[in-house]
Amino acid sequence: MKRLMLGNEAVARGLYEAGCSFVSSYPGTPSTEITEYAARYGEIYAEWAPNEKVAAEAAFGASLAGRRSFCGMKHVGLNVAADPLFTLTYTGVNGGMVIGVADDAGMHSSQNEQDSRHYAKAAKAPMLEPSDSAEALAFTKAAFELSERFDTPVLLKMCTRVAHSQSLVEEGPREDFTPKAYEKNIAKYVMMPGNAKRRHPVVEQRMRDLAEYAETSPLNRWERGTDSKLGVITSSTSYQYVREVCGDEVSVLKLGMVWPLPDRMIREFCASCERVIVVEELDPFLEEHCAALGLTVEGKNLFPLLGEISQNMVAEALGGKAHRGPAVDAQIPPRPPVMCAGCPHRGLFFTLSKMKVTVIGDIGCYTLGAVAPLSAVDSVLCMGCSVSGTHGFNKASGNERAGKTVAVIGDSTFMHSGITGLVNIAYNDSASTVIIVDNSITGMTGHQQNPTTGMNPKAEPASKIDLEALCRAVGIRRVRVVDPYDLKATEAAVKEELAAAEPSVIIARRPCALLKYVKHGAPLCVDREACKSCKACMRIGCPAISMTDGKALIDATLCTSCGVCAQLCKFGALNGEAK
Repeated sequence: MKRLMLGNEAVARGLYEAGCSFVSSYPGTPSTEITEYAARYGEIYAEWAPNEKVAAEAAFGASLAGRRSFCGMKHVGLNVAADPLFTLTYTGVNGGMVIGVADDAGMHSSQNEQDSRHYAKAAKAPMLEPSDSAEALAFTKAAFELSERFDTPVLLKMCTRVAHSQSLVEEGPREDFTPKAYEKNIAKYVMMPGNAKRRHPVVEQRMRDLAEYAETSPLNRWERGTDSKLGVITSSTSYQYVREVCGDEVSVLKLGMVWPLPDRMIREFCASCERVIVVEELDPFLEEHCAALGLTVEGKNLFPLLGEISQNMVAEALGGKAHRGPAVDAQIPPRPPVMCAGCPHRGLFFTLSKMKVTVIGDIGCYTLGAVAPLSAVDSVLCMGCSVSGTHGFNKASGNERAGKTVAVIGDSTFMHSGITGLVNIAYNDSASTVIIVDNSITGMTGHQQNPTTGMNPKAEPASKIDLEALCRAVGIRRVRVVDPYDLKATEAAVKEELAAAEPSVIIARRPCALLKYVKHGAPLCVDREACKSCKACMRIGCPAISMTDGKALIDATLCTSCGVCAQLCKFGALNGEAK
């Protein structure tokens, strides 16, 4: 049966059909849905790991036990998993192991753009790159076959457009995969220097064998056009744009296996065309490989290094006409991202902004604390950096800044990579204040469970980490919990902990306002007679509050009755009924 599937759903279906039985991932847009869909299959054990390194190592353990395993992450997550990845290619696998990575060209939900194809080359691992949902399913199954045939982990590279677009997929039955027996093999699996030296030649020979396989693999195909003047080398979503613009006129070398590359096929293809253009997003990975082969191709002289490629870019680069579509004459107001109405982070960031505290921030929906009018966050780098960075910031200044600097990190991000930073603070006696914004969920990627929520991805009860006990266990003596809806209590807690000449942790605990089990009171109303038009309530940047005819107005469809705005009004205008 054929049906429409998201690319990520198709990968999950591929995991099911391939007989995969173990999935460990960390949520990260645009990869998250792979694991969410995989968790719906009873035959697959699926978990959220604390971070991508743990996920990759857990998947390796399952592979070592003879099962087919998968771990999924976004591109920056592969940075975290790089440590095991680079040695996994030395050890090889037992059961097939696939590592899914989703790049985010255009930075729709990421702090940087990076091209994960470089990891395949650097780690000496094969990488497959589907261009639609049907290939996402097929390539996932092929990845397991390659993994076991060549004794290697296989990278499956998605991108935002393939991961989050829909196309037709034909479903098949689940393969009756028989787990492989585990056999102790110290020379293969124990990577001490002596063994690693003997495994490195194995890795290099494997890459030569894979390169030879790539020459005749159905994953790479030469689509001959009606005109031999122009040829295009491409992959992934760029292939779809080329076909949409060019139809069957141009010849296309469509690469589904982007590392290692089929050198002979590429040479023959270039020799068959008068002009060859490489169409790829982000880095000139394919283009530079062609240049290294001594071939003359065009690429980044026509296409940008930044962001996503589009059909119009392809059309203009090939001398065609871009189809812009109908234009809207009206000026559309900008809609910058903001924290939701009732977001528990708003009260905390308002307090920190009011106190003019330096805030070293982290990755999560609370990064929006940097947006006006709160403008409370000074720095955001990567997962966990808020804790480690605050320690370095304070130590480097001789703790002179410690009384005016805090780290802010979410509960899920703290579990991901904040704990070790807190250990560093405790161990090195840093007078730093860490604020864990505990909204009881992984909010930014769409409400996934984490080790602090007490639920697993299959909505089953799970062990729940006690954040207070954990912080005390690593050596933090000053640990306290506040409700960020209570502005006075929050400010008092921040003042007291900043004044303390020792490490401290504040847990700002209030569940995300969008969680289904969170019940809200009746929306607040504005007493227009009491309202003095002072706009104090506008300072928190709540999307439910606006000014109309010079008076505050609360949108009853958005208001969650959190009461933060009412605490700012000196005239009691936000507690009455509408008049």
